[in-house]
Amino acid sequence: MTDTTEKTTDHRPGGKNSGGTLERSGSSALVSSGGKTAIADSVVSKIAGIATREISGVHDMGAGTARALGAVRDKLPGMGGPGSTATQGVSVEVGELQAAIDLDIVAEYGVSIPDVANSVRKNVIQRVQTMTGLEVTEVNVSVDDIFLGDEESNGDPRVQ
Repeated sequence: MTDTTEKTTDHRPGGKNSGGTLERSGSSALVSSGGKTAIADSVVSKIAGIATREISGVHDMGAGTARALGAVRDKLPGMGGPGSTATQGVSVEVGELQAAIDLDIVAEYGVSIPDVANSVRKNVIQRVQTMTGLEVTEVNVSVDDIFLGDEESNGDPRVQ
């Protein structure tokens, strides 16, 4: 079996390896003498999004604008439905053997943000590596907001 080495430039803005190169070496179940298996970015994005939402303390995903657009999209006929927001707040870069993932989350008030981020990171890595065979090189978690509870259901509005 031959050892393959690949260098790629990481162009993700603000990414840990921004402007640098990632060394990719070794063999994988995705590349064999019988052929090559390619995993689409959208597949990794969906897996990462679902794995993130499995963690207690994650209320939602995406920055404010993305969440607002997602809510509108879900209400339009033919645009919403199951899985339509699975990739909201997820950005991935997928190579032949590796993947790097950036996540934007909304944490619930009162949770330990470092604990939630570490749980998210661990679950995403485990799910993506198990399901795709890709090595996850990094999972960057950005907490963009804190969910304080359902403020609209407060029966006594402050100003009328």
